[in-house]
Amino acid sequence: MSLLVVGSMAFDAIETPFHKSEKIVGGAATYIALAAANFVDPVNVVSVVGNDFPEEEMQDLRSRHINLDGVEIKKDQKSFFWSGKYHLDMNTRDTLVTELNVLADFKPVVPDSYQSSEFLLLGNLNPSVQISVIHQMKKRPKLIALDTMNFWMDTAMDELSEVIRMIDILVINDSEARQLSGEYSIVKAANKILEMGPKFLVIKKGEHGALLFNPSNAFFAPALPLEDVFDPTGAGDTFAGGFMGYLARTRDISFENMKTGIITGSAMASFCVEKFGTERLRDLTHQDIENRIRQFVDLVHFDIELV
Repeated sequence: MSLLVVGSMAFDAIETPFHKSEKIVGGAATYIALAAANFVDPVNVVSVVGNDFPEEEMQDLRSRHINLDGVEIKKDQKSFFWSGKYHLDMNTRDTLVTELNVLADFKPVVPDSYQSSEFLLLGNLNPSVQISVIHQMKKRPKLIALDTMNFWMDTAMDELSEVIRMIDILVINDSEARQLSGEYSIVKAANKILEMGPKFLVIKKGEHGALLFNPSNAFFAPALPLEDVFDPTGAGDTFAGGFMGYLARTRDISFENMKTGIITGSAMASFCVEKFGTERLRDLTHQDIENRIRQFVDLVHFDIELV
């Protein structure tokens, strides 16, 4: 069992109402890989970094069974950098700085050693880049999942529509689902998006949980109520990493098993927001994860007698 992840490895600078960080390691592929590595070995990463990305960071990722053979290092450029400031409700944020740097002309190459990956998660990138990765796979993976955002809906809708037809699972948030479908009702939006090609749809609703759809079923998982949310950055990617990591470990892509995957992803995301950046994901134990998943199960389990 193995999971192939394509996405950014980057630097972030984050400001919330409670704290302000200096430049710290982030990026979709980093969050995804750290979450997924708790469930599947190896996690094969395709990404690009600049000459400023710390070697000790690379070594730490490798020590967690994260394979970086597909990470290109551009010695003459800097890594992708994003800076943002969160509002008091922590659901909205302002982007302060975006420096694409090495990501501006990123042309991912899937190494031969990754070709046996059974599961593929395409992080939020230009749809043309996502398409190129799928075309590079000599054998279609057992399951292909894709993350995207409203920016690509605004600027590359033709390419986005093409790649959506090529995948099995689309992972987006509720505002993106509404924009993509043109429907306000989440159920109507889901039905319309499923007609575009994917077999499954995951709609993330932040602190309000996540929804899983296929053409004949729907499932809702709540978010765990937390007293403190320190940093929501990367929570969506951590969710995707936990979800796909669990599916890759079990190799079961039925709707019923995906329901457990949604709970697993939600549990991982709940850890992510407890500290800044990737810090909390780095000190997790399997017992921590097991206990947190049990909390989710207890949250939604009840017995009832109809009268």
